[in-house]
Amino acid sequence: MKRNIFTILFIILGIVSNLRAQEDRNKSIIQSAVYGLEYEIKAGFNVGGTSPLPLPEEIRAIKGYSPNINFAIEGDIIKWLGKKKEWGIILGLRLETKGMETKARTKNYSMEIFGDGGEKLKGNWTGMVKTKFRASYFSVPVLAAWKLSPRVRLSAGPYISIQTSGDFSGHVYEGYLRENNPIGNKVKFEGDSEAPYDFSEDLRSFLWGVQAGVTWRAFKHLNVHADLNWGLNDIFKKDFNTITFAMYPIYLNIGFGYSF
Repeated sequence: MKRNIFTILFIILGIVSNLRAQEDRNKSIIQSAVYGLEYEIKAGFNVGGTSPLPLPEEIRAIKGYSPNINFAIEGDIIKWLGKKKEWGIILGLRLETKGMETKARTKNYSMEIFGDGGEKLKGNWTGMVKTKFRASYFSVPVLAAWKLSPRVRLSAGPYISIQTSGDFSGHVYEGYLRENNPIGNKVKFEGDSEAPYDFSEDLRSFLWGVQAGVTWRAFKHLNVHADLNWGLNDIFKKDFNTITFAMYPIYLNIGFGYSF
């Protein structure tokens, strides 16, 4: 009997403790709302690619594309300004991946590959190129926000990204390499023959760009969003010159969020 009494008491104490904690959280949220602060947790995925703009003449045709699965998790603090609180500032922290796989037919494409003996061969490639790109980032967007209506919010501004891991690799096949220059010695790869390449160590660790998007409040706390992230600097380091044109990450982030 005493055990049952003690068990009931512990259950009651636990319920009271949870109610007090919930009450404290509610008070904090109410106080934040008074000061024009709003908090949001978001989850979604990135769809897009890393591409030169415009496509250079060396890339004659895109023969295949796969966006892969790229997840993003983000936490935002929104500070609303003015009496009507229609304008605001968003500061976010996002953990995300960006990636893709492509197949392209090229001509005189600057390339450095590994030969059958592991030796490096550098020159101009004519033929098929398969590329895999995948990278993880910590990104910090700083955005201006405007309430188009009570349910619709627009946002735009810059972001910075710090790369935590990266892979840019692939292989060439069904073509030939002119060593050192477009009229150099021809090295053929035909049939099932292929040669790998890997530029992962040449990826830049710091990226920046601009972001613009729209958020729709579907329910009281549930939001649906779409944000376009457009990188403005090359994904490769400044001294990397094997690929002769800049490549920019351009991705659309689609997902949902919970606002407090």
